[in-house]
Amino acid sequence: MKSTLKEVLQHLPLPSTEKWPQGVWYTQAFAHGSMSLLLFTPRGQDYQTPHEQDELYIILQGSGEFVLAGERVSFGPGDVLFVPAHQEHRFENFSDDLVTWAVFWGPRGGE
Repeated sequence: MKSTLKEVLQHLPLPSTEKWPQGVWYTQAFAHGSMSLLLFTPRGQDYQTPHEQDELYIILQGSGEFVLAGERVSFGPGDVLFVPAHQEHRFENFSDDLVTWAVFWGPRGGE
């Protein structure tokens, strides 16, 4: 399987929802078994809630702060962030050009 950043970006943003009032800024690139790859490009505010699976964010561009279970770290291009299943997390104070792959895998509840 192959997916390019350019191809996936063409699907964003999706229409706004009650949860994502500034538009939905993520879309699935592909999936196989328990793994799924999404492109996440939040704008304005990150409204996400904890996920059922373990997750990696691979930062392609942009910078800011990432909050995981109350701990705050700075991030930038080339960084990788790990989030265990069910953990509160969000991007804060991020640049307008933030683009990240999000990889989900494994059983519900994490490994």
